[in-house]
Amino acid sequence: MQESVAKLRIDKWLWFARVVKTRTLAAKLVTSGAVRLNKEKVAAAKQGVKVGDVLTIARNDRIQIYKVLALGERRGPATEAQLLYEDLSPVVEKKPRAESAKVEVRDAGAGRPTKRDRRQTMKFKQAHLDD
Repeated sequence: MQESVAKLRIDKWLWFARVVKTRTLAAKLVTSGAVRLNKEKVAAAKQGVKVGDVLTIARNDRIQIYKVLALGERRGPATEAQLLYEDLSPVVEKKPRAESAKVEVRDAGAGRPTKRDRRQTMKFKQAHLDD
């Protein structure tokens, strides 16, 4: 006799676990080839996941790895969603900001005038026109 193993559609699980905001986005993520189930690419959103499976998701220059701990029955609050998986993602160190990305402090009077500078200039010009 075969034992029936409980499974849930991968797009539903991603939505229940709050990996994506909508089930449609979950289906698009899966069909785009960004999701792997136990190291195998998933081609369709109807693919089933079961407890113990490992999902690898490539998104926005980072990799998320989740081990399925439970299937879930609904899309509940974030605290409930976190009980569905164990996060095995590698820790990414934050890169220091580049030197060119720092905001430069300019000398007063250098560069484009500020709104305050323009108002003072207009007030000055108006005063001299009235004379």
